Amino acid sequence: MLPLGTSAPPGRMDEELPDGLLFKDHDFSSELLRQLNGFRQNRMLTDVSICTGTQEVPCHRSVLASSSPYFRAMFCSNFRERREAKVQLKGIEAGTLEQIVSYVYTGQVRITADNVLPLMEAASMLQYPKLLEACSSYLQSQLTPSNCLGMIRLSEILSCETLKKKAREVALTRFPEVATSADLKELCALELRDYLGDDGLCGEEEKVFEALMVWVKHDLQARKRHVQELFEQVRLQYIHPAFFHHFIANEALLQSSPSCRTILETAKRQMFASYVTTSAPDLQPPWHVPPRTSYQDFLILLGGRKDNQETTRDVLLYNRQTNQWENLAKLPTRLYKASAVTLHRSIYVLGGMAVGAGKNVPSHNVYIYSLKLNQWRLGQPMLVARYSHRSTAHKNFIFSIGGIGEGQEVMGSMERYNSIFNIWESMASMPVGVLHPAVAVKDQRLYLFGGEDIMQNPVRLIQVYHISRNTWFKMETRMIKNVCAPAVVLGERIVIVGGYTRRILAYDPQSNKFVKCADMKDRRMHHGATVMENKLYVTGGRRLTTDCNIEDLASFDCYDPETDTWTSQGQLPHKLFDHACLTLQCIPHIHTSP
Repeated sequence: MLPLGTSAPPGRMDEELPDGLLFKDHDFSSELLRQLNGFRQNRMLTDVSICTGTQEVPCHRSVLASSSPYFRAMFCSNFRERREAKVQLKGIEAGTLEQIVSYVYTGQVRITADNVLPLMEAASMLQYPKLLEACSSYLQSQLTPSNCLGMIRLSEILSCETLKKKAREVALTRFPEVATSADLKELCALELRDYLGDDGLCGEEEKVFEALMVWVKHDLQARKRHVQELFEQVRLQYIHPAFFHHFIANEALLQSSPSCRTILETAKRQMFASYVTTSAPDLQPPWHVPPRTSYQDFLILLGGRKDNQETTRDVLLYNRQTNQWENLAKLPTRLYKASAVTLHRSIYVLGGMAVGAGKNVPSHNVYIYSLKLNQWRLGQPMLVARYSHRSTAHKNFIFSIGGIGEGQEVMGSMERYNSIFNIWESMASMPVGVLHPAVAVKDQRLYLFGGEDIMQNPVRLIQVYHISRNTWFKMETRMIKNVCAPAVVLGERIVIVGGYTRRILAYDPQSNKFVKCADMKDRRMHHGATVMENKLYVTGGRRLTTDCNIEDLASFDCYDPETDTWTSQGQLPHKLFDHACLTLQCIPHIHTSP
């Protein structure tokens, strides 16, 4: 036992026992190896030389046998090496052998870009798993889209599962960059099919198709027989219809395959049915594949009026992992009462009153936002300048409805944007021109609920537009009295969210009946609403207080139809109303990563 007030020297962790003291010297084994390494370097007590080519490295059989199953089998079994003074190792370079032996005696080795591969091969061959794993960790830190496929091949040769797993993760999450690498062209058909069919592949389907075509055309004669099985891995329902129309539908390689032609024809009917046939809802693609798991839903707010009631250019993204709001690229200009929709992984902002520069005039401009690039660009302008209008998207189209025109008149006109051909066209006008109705599309029909007339009186109408027939009809109903309220499709119903009321109404188009849902806390209008993962999210707006004053809101609430309950999600960064509230489904990139 140590004298009072003293401590055990470094390396000692003594343990008192009932009948004495258990002395532990944790430096002993390392000191022993250090001494043995000194003997080896001075060729003292060595009893075998490990040779490669002309290089000889003197060692102790007992140390080698203790360090790896490979040498244990060599020196402790009835192999001839057990008795030989010199043992030849094939396939290992002299410098690598020196490093391996040094590692055996010291437990240390320096891994660099120049020596990692031969070290890894030697560690695999000579059965040093910790050294193999250390080399694997180094290579994992060096993984890039240009080398990950080669690393996967290496990991398979060396049976290194951790490297294989990490390299495959890079190949899937950075697929658009991997697709441009030379290694992709060298994959066999089965390997490429495995990547293209993986649910975790992180890349737009357009990139998946392009990678497939690059691979096939790299050796057309040998590979064209694989076109069908590979083409089936492309999830055509998530490809931009314009891309499909211009680059896929008439691709000669696909047209030469009867099976691929069948897939193309079915995809055409599914994509373009809304102006070809009235039976589109009954059509189903031959594959029932959800979007890849890399696609995520993002809740985005843009424009509107904030705290001091000035029209804002802010664009905000809600990060569900951190419950924080992040700023995206601002709107190119201030727009009062514009409308916004999502279509084909982009946001379209339509019209509005252009604010500033000394005069306020209705705009016919269309601005398109890409979350992938975090950039805005100017799109094809509408035929008519309008604000206080409503817009909605269906299949390949955007419908822009009503609003106030350049002469400050209430318009009943509607125009439609065709995203395949990038053109706007006039459609049938609504029966009754209204402002601020709730709008949604369900089962080939566009529904306008309520709204207000030029005198700001509520209009108790449902106006229904049949998309394929380009015809309207209207229905009077006492249930409708909403103004400045959004509508969303939630399951099989269209939900009208408030509008100078706290009431939530779910409309069933099949039965033409309304069902009341749990009320909101406030009488709310000028708010935003969207659906994510079958839940309704409501943002900002204005509320009527009990004494009939109007108060701006920064509230952020969620409605769960399963439980018919509301919960608060916190607050917006500031009070906001007359804004767009949208769900954008796309693949996250650096600035949107959770």
